[in-house]
Amino acid sequence: MADLYTVENLRLSLADMTRKPLLGAAPRLEILKGLSFTIPKGAVVGIVGGSGSGKSTLGRVLVRLLEPSGGRVSFDGVDITHLDESALRPLRRRFQMIFQDPMSSLNPRHGVGTIIAEPLRLHQFDDVAGRVARALDHVGLPQGFAARYPHELSGGQRQRVGIARAIALEPDFILADEIVSGLDVSSQAQVLNLLERLVADLGLTLAFISHDLSVIRRLCQRTIVLHQGVIVEDRITADLFADPQAAYTRELLDAIPLPDPDQVWA
Repeated sequence: MADLYTVENLRLSLADMTRKPLLGAAPRLEILKGLSFTIPKGAVVGIVGGSGSGKSTLGRVLVRLLEPSGGRVSFDGVDITHLDESALRPLRRRFQMIFQDPMSSLNPRHGVGTIIAEPLRLHQFDDVAGRVARALDHVGLPQGFAARYPHELSGGQRQRVGIARAIALEPDFILADEIVSGLDVSSQAQVLNLLERLVADLGLTLAFISHDLSVIRRLCQRTIVLHQGVIVEDRITADLFADPQAAYTRELLDAIPLPDPDQVWA
C-alpha cells in the first residue's frame, strides 16, 4: 500500500511565552522531537497521548496549520514542509481537519448550508448546492438542516456538520482532533460508526487524535503513542493492546476504566 504521508525527523519548537525575559527573545520550547513515521493511503491511524504530549501540534503540522522547525513532511509525494500559502492552496482541499469543539469552529451567524458551502466556493467547486446536499446525506442529516443554525443543533449534530464540511471537498485525508471527547457515550458511538462508514465508502485516509485509548482501539488499525514530543510506540493497534512495549503505554492502558474489575486488555 502506497504511503499518503511520509514524516522524517520532524521537529517543532515554539517560543515559551511563560518564560519571556524582559529583554530579548523568549526561549524556545521543543514540542516535537524528531518524529518519523508513515501513513498509508486508506489507513485509519490513531495518535494518542496525554496532555502536553504534542499530539494536537503534530496534527496541525500534518495539515500545515503549523510549519515545522526541521525535518520533512511529504503528502502524496509532495514535500509540503515549507511550502508558502500560494503553493499550498491547491493541496489544502485534499487534507481537511475536524476540530474538537464544533461550536467554536462553526460560524454562529451562518446556516448549516452556508457553512458547508463556504469552502466549496473558496476552492471554486461547481454544483455547490448539490455537493452540500450530498454531504448532509453522507453524515445522516436531513436536507432541512441546511437552514438551521449551529445553536439549534445538539453536540453530535454539530460534529456531523463539521464532518460534512470536511468531506464536501472530497479530500484524501482527514485529521480528526479529539472530536468525540465532548460527546456523551451514545453520540460518541454514532460518530465513530459514521467515520468508519465514510472511510469505507469514500476511500478516506484518517488520522484520529485522542487521549482515550478505548476510542482508539474501537476505530484505528494502527496507533502512534506520543509522550513529551517523542514516539514511544508505533504499532498495529491489536498488538499494542495485547503487549504494550513502553511503560508510558502501559500507564495509559491502566488509566482506562474497565466495566469488569477482573478484565484485562490482553
